Amino acid sequence: MLNRIRSVRLAKGLTLEQVAVRCTPPTTAQTIGRLETGTRTLSLDWLNRIADALAIDSAQLLTLPDQPELPVAATLDHRGAHALTKVQSIVPPVAEGDMVAMTVSVSTGDYRADDVLWLNRVMAADFHSAINRDVLIPRPAGRFVFGRLIGRDLGQLHVLPLGAGQKQQVFKDPDWIGVVRRLVREF
Repeated sequence: MLNRIRSVRLAKGLTLEQVAVRCTPPTTAQTIGRLETGTRTLSLDWLNRIADALAIDSAQLLTLPDQPELPVAATLDHRGAHALTKVQSIVPPVAEGDMVAMTVSVSTGDYRADDVLWLNRVMAADFHSAINRDVLIPRPAGRFVFGRLIGRDLGQLHVLPLGAGQKQQVFKDPDWIGVVRRLVREF
């Protein structure tokens, strides 16, 4: 079975050792390397353990025959665009788990009209992981607030709206918030 463990691990900037330590129970870097290269059989148990360690859905670790891959043509750094030293490809993003989307109809802050934001739903126990990130906060009666989460204390979220000159707002913790994970922009 072909897998994408290595490409996902590298895309997340993780070493074999880091993935091994994140597995439950922890394993060795050598084992992860063998699973990546196919020298060790990738069982369903291993697939799920590694997916959890990489914080993704296990389906994203499999290469399926009908799954399109985009060839990487170049890499961009501070000196400009450069040819690759080895062939690379990426699999286009797929919605994961408990995601929601938000469309932008009028340019606001860093976002332009027609942008699409992919957001991860995060529950109250993990709100701290969203500090200094743009978040969507559900409010009563089907309303929402969107802005930068700048703090959380005593069951309250402190949010800075994206518009110029707007003041910080404080909200009682909701059941969940949406944390911006991906920006899709057409040119």
